[in-house]
Amino acid sequence: MHRLTHRAFTLLVCMAAFGGLLYAQTGKTITVRMLDGKTGKLITTSTFLVRVDHEPAVHADWVTPNEDGTGRLSVPRSASLLSIRGTYDSSMTIYVNCDSASEKTNPIDRWYSIAEILSLGVTAPNGCVKPAEDAKLKPLAKLKPLAIPTPAAKPGEFVFFVRKQNWREQMQEDEFSH
Repeated sequence: MHRLTHRAFTLLVCMAAFGGLLYAQTGKTITVRMLDGKTGKLITTSTFLVRVDHEPAVHADWVTPNEDGTGRLSVPRSASLLSIRGTYDSSMTIYVNCDSASEKTNPIDRWYSIAEILSLGVTAPNGCVKPAEDAKLKPLAKLKPLAIPTPAAKPGEFVFFVRKQNWREQMQEDEFSH
């Protein structure tokens, strides 16, 4: 009897330790919305590529797709910065993030504060809409309120804009992959 009680107690302690370790690894949850840089419409993808704290490792398994087309991102408690990209449907081709669209030759990853995302919400800049196009969309806002792709992020939400690669970018990617 004493041996059975000891085994049960040891099992409970191990389960509690494992559960605490699992909770510590997935302490922060962020809702991710990826929008088309020209239309502002939600783009649904099954693969988000996440990096944290300027580390080179890409974590494609940290985002779980929601039914509404957004994603639920779980990041470790220790992470403080976030960079995220998305892929076309189920392919390995990556969208161009509009927050670095002005760097035509060598787009760079932008990093966002996880603390700011959690407390205030963050909407990344949309550099894919040129000022002239944006000016054309503003008068439409009175007729079509959804015509302007500038949504406000809620606390715990990260919104970013993307566009598909142009033919030059696709050719460069093909050169690097061969």
